[in-house]
Amino acid sequence: MTYENLIVEREEHIGIITLNRPPANPINLAVLEELDAVFSEWEKDKTVRAVIITGAGERGFSAGFDVKTAGTPQGEKAMSRGQEVFSHIEKYPKPVIAALNGFALGGGCELAMSCHFRIMVDSERVVAGQPEIDLGIIPGWGGTQRLPRLVGKTKALEMVLLGTRIKAPEALSIGLITKMSQPGQVMDDARELARALSKKAPVAVQVILDAVNRGLETGIDQGLKIELEGSQRVGKTKDAVEGMMAFIEKREAVFKGE
Repeated sequence: MTYENLIVEREEHIGIITLNRPPANPINLAVLEELDAVFSEWEKDKTVRAVIITGAGERGFSAGFDVKTAGTPQGEKAMSRGQEVFSHIEKYPKPVIAALNGFALGGGCELAMSCHFRIMVDSERVVAGQPEIDLGIIPGWGGTQRLPRLVGKTKALEMVLLGTRIKAPEALSIGLITKMSQPGQVMDDARELARALSKKAPVAVQVILDAVNRGLETGIDQGLKIELEGSQRVGKTKDAVEGMMAFIEKREAVFKGE
């Protein structure tokens, strides 16, 4: 498939997606469809074990919804499609890392929150937030739901109701991001994390992601049942045998996703 709004690359077991509409990398229906296509393709590809999403240019990860399409049929469809695509990313069976090289606002912040990990540049110009309230609208791609789950209800309400934009140190302190990076280092840090994740047993990674995602949406008793089912599943894999043998033999395990 040819991508007009994304740069799609692969480095060993890592897939890299770059939003390619600089300087602000706004998200429209075409971007959403292309994102979904890449993730659908790589979901079936065992050679891809981790994914990084970033933005082209030095200014922005993404400013969010392309307001130029507001009021058009494409813009209307993007509103619901965005929720579908971001939910696909959140429930993805492989780790997804957002490398925030610039501002992540509105839908850009919502895209980042749908990823499993977020790494953000520590810079005055790099901010994250949900400023939709300043336009008289509300977050529509998961901001009102994922933000409180990540940072707590009170902080989320402050950010959403006031349109607060925060920098990396605060984002790290409240749990919005996983790690801060120095300018020019965010992709190196994202690759380092992706490489570490890609060495883990793929089936176990998939089961952990599923158990955590589904468990958070249910009670502890049902969550423990999900965990038990997952434990029984991975216990029968060849990777589980390899992991045990590697531990006994004091060597690094080589997992194949089997």
